[in-house]
Amino acid sequence: MSQVRLRFSPAPTGFLHIGSVRTALYNWLYARHVGGTFILRIEDTDVARSTQESVDQIQQVLRWLGLDWDEGPYLQSARFDEYLAAARHMVEEGRAYECYCTEAEVRERNEQAMREGRPPGYDGRCRDLTPDDRAARAAEGRAPSIRFRTPDDGRSSFTDAIRGEVAVEWSTISDFVIVRSNGTPVFFLANAVDDLDMEITHVLRGEDLIDSTHRVLALRRALGHDDQPVYAHMPLIVGPGGAKLSKRHGAVSVEEYRDAGYLPAALLNYLALLGWGPDDGREILSSEELVTEFELDRVNTSPATFDPKKLEWMNGEYIRAMPLPELVSAVLPFARDRYRERLDIPRFEAAVRLAQVRSTTLVQIADQMAFLFTSDDEMEIDPASWEKASKVENAADIVDAVMAFVENCEWTDEIDPRPAIEAVGAKPGKVMHILYTAIEGRSLGLPLFDSISLLGRESTLERLRAARARL
Repeated sequence: MSQVRLRFSPAPTGFLHIGSVRTALYNWLYARHVGGTFILRIEDTDVARSTQESVDQIQQVLRWLGLDWDEGPYLQSARFDEYLAAARHMVEEGRAYECYCTEAEVRERNEQAMREGRPPGYDGRCRDLTPDDRAARAAEGRAPSIRFRTPDDGRSSFTDAIRGEVAVEWSTISDFVIVRSNGTPVFFLANAVDDLDMEITHVLRGEDLIDSTHRVLALRRALGHDDQPVYAHMPLIVGPGGAKLSKRHGAVSVEEYRDAGYLPAALLNYLALLGWGPDDGREILSSEELVTEFELDRVNTSPATFDPKKLEWMNGEYIRAMPLPELVSAVLPFARDRYRERLDIPRFEAAVRLAQVRSTTLVQIADQMAFLFTSDDEMEIDPASWEKASKVENAADIVDAVMAFVENCEWTDEIDPRPAIEAVGAKPGKVMHILYTAIEGRSLGLPLFDSISLLGRESTLERLRAARARL
């Protein structure tokens, strides 16, 4: 299957979102699984909304995720001549025609049709204009678009590798624009021409594009190609409860996950399981294992639910599996950004080791060590944590006892103040949050005994004294 050719073809009109990345991933996985070719094609025919920034961003995201491409990036904006030549050919063959209707006129006629109980859609007004008719409209200053002439009867069908036969009556599809009145080609035309020229054999994309497939296949036939690529339309990604995926459910750009401290391997692993899964039900798979296992016949037809908590859990699993030097390197940019010249590398590395077993993102690791790189007088106490600590009846006695212990104990890698707490009649498990709050600024954090040792005797005492005075 070395001749298999797939493409990921995003529009550069904004940030890459989760659904787009899953599309790229499935195309990449299948290409690598069968030894085929993975092509990056930028569909920037919408010149008004396309930006170079988005073109660059698409490539940066794919590189960060490790989704390397074999050809491209091809920009459709550099291929307008090919699309327009194909459109002219179809006009000459009578398969397309010049349309002088304005958008406002078409919209008005559609609204009228709906008021009268008729289906909307282009009414074929310009289908059979004579040369004199066209000249008269051009003399009015009207710039023509080009519309494809859809069949009047029969139906369009194709076999989807995931969904089986997909068919539609041609009577429900009106003549559609393939070249806008400003001379730029529309998605359908560019898609058909590019897939032919680039010899695309498989098209894997979201199910929201199923309807466009009938138009693209009609254009291919009009250009002399009756063969069809293998189409596979993937299920949509939805939020909890089947709601449309929104920002609060995770419909954010991939950069936001990167900046929040998610690992690319974990993100890819999670996205691969949104609509697909291996035979044995495993959830943690390396890129190599995903490539080996990926088969189109295991892609589901039902919508896949995006669960941010599940992604966070998976990211934590990847963090715990990382060799410590790699994790230190991954967290370092986040820590440098937060602590700058205050960052002490040996202390930072020790803190990463402590955080590895209990953190789910790289940002969380960097945040948990804030107390180590904050001066004693700038230490901020979480209000909710302090409220909880201050309500403990003998909190002052506990802090006094721990201060005396810290002041006189032997300094080791772990400073365990539990004997001092027990000596005043308190149970350490019930009141340890007081010390966490005083020393780390919140009621939970890095392991306390190790943290006290890392912080040092003087800073620990200074923070305990401040807490005691506040009590």
